Amino acid sequence: MNKSRPDLRIVLVAAVLAVLTLLAFSQVLKCDFVKYDDDRYVTNNEFVKAGLTNESIKWALTATYEATWQPMIWLSYMLDIRLFGLNARGFHATNLLFHIANVILLFLVLRRMTRSLWKSAFVAALFAVHPLHVESVAWVAERKDVLSTFFWMLTMLAYLLYAERPSLGRYVPVVLLFALGLMAKPALVTLPFVLLLLDYWPLGRIQMESGKRTNPGFVFRRLVWEKMPLFGLSVASSIITSIAQVRGSSVAPLEVIPAGARIANALVSYAAYLVKMLWPTKLAPFYPYPVTGLPAWQVAGSAVVLLCLTVALMSAGRSRPYLAVGWLWYLGTLAPMIGFVQTGLHAMADRFAYIPLIGIFVMIAWGFPELLCRRVSVSPRLRVSLWAAAGIVIAALAVLTWRQTGYWRDTISLFRHTTEVTKDNYIAHSNLGAALMDSGDADGAIRELQESVSIAPLPMTYYNLGRALGLAGRFEESAAAYSESVRLQPENAEAHYNLAIALYNMGSYGQAWDEIRECRRLGREPHPGFVQALSQRMPDPGDRLDVHTNTH
Repeated sequence: MNKSRPDLRIVLVAAVLAVLTLLAFSQVLKCDFVKYDDDRYVTNNEFVKAGLTNESIKWALTATYEATWQPMIWLSYMLDIRLFGLNARGFHATNLLFHIANVILLFLVLRRMTRSLWKSAFVAALFAVHPLHVESVAWVAERKDVLSTFFWMLTMLAYLLYAERPSLGRYVPVVLLFALGLMAKPALVTLPFVLLLLDYWPLGRIQMESGKRTNPGFVFRRLVWEKMPLFGLSVASSIITSIAQVRGSSVAPLEVIPAGARIANALVSYAAYLVKMLWPTKLAPFYPYPVTGLPAWQVAGSAVVLLCLTVALMSAGRSRPYLAVGWLWYLGTLAPMIGFVQTGLHAMADRFAYIPLIGIFVMIAWGFPELLCRRVSVSPRLRVSLWAAAGIVIAALAVLTWRQTGYWRDTISLFRHTTEVTKDNYIAHSNLGAALMDSGDADGAIRELQESVSIAPLPMTYYNLGRALGLAGRFEESAAAYSESVRLQPENAEAHYNLAIALYNMGSYGQAWDEIRECRRLGREPHPGFVQALSQRMPDPGDRLDVHTNTH
């Protein structure tokens, strides 16, 4: 009877973790697709919408769409299409199921490695319900986070089995699962380094082997050599990703964001993630890059804090190895996303903390009880107090996660909230404006889009502003907005075409013909009805065309 009891406890804890996660993220099943990459990844992606066909599978395995090679993501979306069609609830349910699986796998792996049931459960609970993870779960386009982490956890489990009894048969699954993870998200390149950390603690392979050979350096080199196939996959994935990003023009050149600005932003971001972990409020899907630079005190303060923490934790790690391992896990796994190679316009992103925070959670779960028990005597009352405190923290995080998930119910809700909790967020104002325009609220769209261009004059924002002004019948202003769009992005044929329509509605037929010729030069053939109307030069206001006509 006693021998079966621990297994029953493990099953019960895993079940509680699953239910806790489901409750915290329950609102995700009411969320729609958002017009923020969900369209490019799913709703407007013809290959994905085709489902699992021969042509779409071939595309998934070979495409570097969105400047990344991620075939596992495309295949998972295609399977969702086969199962649910374009029902957003099905896609969200898949994301949530992967997150629940990750929570349970994290608990099982930690428990087996450390033999500590409740500390492992606490780490898994923090991972399950922390609000910083909402973005990874509630955003369909971030399937890459939950799916790649699923393979990360399976790789750790396979490696644990291999470390317990090394053999080629147990090593092959480690390599295969890691390869599948890289095919879901290239940021998993840091996993071989994490496995080396686990060799130190909690697996103790370095110490164990050192006792036999009395040469820690030799043992470490052997463990590194053991992982060379994994490092090789990391290098290959990095090369493929670099090629895809260059082809997709997604990497910001140093002339745009200098090396000094990147280092400064990385230092501040490392500290900011820790602050958001402790106080997870004002969360948003986009934090604008500080193009005007960060205050010197923020950069210097972040650098000093990180340096002091690193020195203190590495020193303490000699007697408490979980501190060094957890801290290096955080620093190392966040490095590929911290902005040294800048892709996109964000300064940081909540989703980037999905795996890195596990290291900090481990530090808390193992360090806090030990720190407390060293200062006061262990008593039943103290144990009850620790349990109560842990329960309150988990419950508070779960409530915050439930509330944060609600903001993802649709595009308008998400970006209206984002404009409220961030400052000078031109992407949020632009996306909110586009969503309001699609809902028919032209006046609201104009206000948001004008706010966006006042912060950052982007060509697509001017394009949408032109559309919104056209909807409101303000054709002169619409033409001015389109003119700015084509000035900033001359190769946008659709902007030239809509500018021609706006000019027609103003009665500027000669200029409209100029835009039609430019439109044709760029390969966009205008609608014959519009060309006929323009050729007849019909000035009657009753014959005016709506600005939305033929903009597909």
